[in-house]
Amino acid sequence: MSDQPSEASRPPEKPRGADTPRPPEPPAAVGTPAANEPGPSEARTAGATPADTARPSPAQASERRQRAQAAQQAGQPGSPWQHGAGAPVAKDDGMTARLRPPPPPLIRPAVLGSVLATALLSALFLSDGLGVNLLIVAVPASLAAFFAAQAAGRRLRPWTATWAVGGLALLAVPALRDAGWPTFLAVVSAFALGSLALHGSRSWPGVLIGSLGLFDSVVPGIIWGVRGIRARAGGSRANWGATLRTTAVALVLLVVFGTLFASADAAFAELLGSLMPEASVGAGPWRTLLFALGLAGALAAAHAAAAPVRWDGLTVRPGKPRGRAEWALPLIVLNLLFAAFITLQLVVLFGGYDKVRDATGLSHAEYARQGFWQLLWATLLTLLVIALALRWAPRGGTGDRTLVRSVLGPLCVLTLVVVASALRRMDLYVDEYGLTRLRISVAAMELWLGVVLILILAAGVFGARFLPRAVAVSAAAGVLAFGLISPDGLIAEQNVQRFEDGRSTSIDIDYVKDLSADAVPALDRLPEPERSCALRFIQNDVLHDDTPWYATSWGEARAKEILEKRPVKGDGSDCYRVGREGTGDGYEPDDDGYDPY
Repeated sequence: MSDQPSEASRPPEKPRGADTPRPPEPPAAVGTPAANEPGPSEARTAGATPADTARPSPAQASERRQRAQAAQQAGQPGSPWQHGAGAPVAKDDGMTARLRPPPPPLIRPAVLGSVLATALLSALFLSDGLGVNLLIVAVPASLAAFFAAQAAGRRLRPWTATWAVGGLALLAVPALRDAGWPTFLAVVSAFALGSLALHGSRSWPGVLIGSLGLFDSVVPGIIWGVRGIRARAGGSRANWGATLRTTAVALVLLVVFGTLFASADAAFAELLGSLMPEASVGAGPWRTLLFALGLAGALAAAHAAAAPVRWDGLTVRPGKPRGRAEWALPLIVLNLLFAAFITLQLVVLFGGYDKVRDATGLSHAEYARQGFWQLLWATLLTLLVIALALRWAPRGGTGDRTLVRSVLGPLCVLTLVVVASALRRMDLYVDEYGLTRLRISVAAMELWLGVVLILILAAGVFGARFLPRAVAVSAAAGVLAFGLISPDGLIAEQNVQRFEDGRSTSIDIDYVKDLSADAVPALDRLPEPERSCALRFIQNDVLHDDTPWYATSWGEARAKEILEKRPVKGDGSDCYRVGREGTGDGYEPDDDGYDPY
């Protein structure tokens, strides 16, 4: 008997390729027909009429195509970068594919409305300066990002809320302070925190590049917005027409009745004029540019919120581990050098200065001034040494980790003592010669470096997972505190206090007259003619400036109130001899008059 089955008992042959498993069907996206539903041709075969299968609008068709393309890629493994459950993952074709997210969904009407509001408010309020208008413009831009993230399925996380709240808090600095330099730092920091809130980075490359990542979304955001407007306008012309008609009628009613009420009541006319920004033909190009910048910025923020670039995908390869002796010996020698230097500093700062003066001939303040910059650079270089040491540290096991902590921990502690010594030197120098913008800036920088060292010590104990974000938070908090303490006001207060206590025979009028309006409350306490000489230039800027309310800071408004009650006296002829007795209270500058400190 043959082992082969007969024709009658042989089972029917399977179709070719039947043994090959079929790939899983992609899940049906929202707005697309399910797999078990008949298609249009099947519906017509079953007797359906053309009226039963309504033709989708262009907006629906565009959204279906995008979702279908994303659904084709959904069979790949999941990723921790997915925006929500079931979010598709882009095909991994290299570095760009790992960084670029899936395309965002079609732009929603709420996002478009918030973007348009941001552009209009930018054109109306940002042309006259910076103040509370930055917060006014930031509100609709934040709403556009929120609506876009919500449509993409992203959830609000604690770090995202921290970055967002910190960025909005930094925008309060221009509303409170008139000085330009803390305002500039606050605006740049607010931009960086806003970009981090949109991208959600956590590694060192992610935090560093993600703080500037919003620039990468400008062009994609504009393209995304244009495509969304075309898709929605093509299928809902009637709705757009109704919206335009409603807006036009509302504007006509506001203009007509607002004009009537303004002509009927002078107080209402003054209130209306102070609230509304002035519009002129000459400012048209500038306002048009601001409109375009606000539009592009809001679209970039919304696009980054819906499809953030994964900057954490950029990785830095760890360095080659070194042997224990090769790695630890140079750092131990450096620790011994730090310890010797700090021992001498403690002797000098706590009563042993007489020997130093006999050996060098320097006064206490001159000795303090001489070493501050060197100690600042020593702190910066120490942070660089710590970073490089961690890169090449031995990583063999528990013993290696203990060695790293026992060597770098004392180095961080000794560097903190160096930071304290530098700040003490600055305190002695300021007490002798007064406070300036450069001195308060470098002192704040040195203090922040000390905070970074404390964070590194904490990371060595509790882990370095949150270290990049903690350093970014400390920098933003430092900029916010620096703006809130009013540096110009603090400089004026310290110099006026030295003058009142008799520690200074005169006040440097040439320096304090160039401070901002934040210094007016302190300079107002000076006697005449010092007061008028110090406030003359500030009064000309404050009282003769017609800046609207939304571009006026609280510091400028307070200075205007003080100077209106007590204006400066005289014609300024006495100011040529005031504040010029001596040269810096004992400090002789170089022959060319330049003092970089």
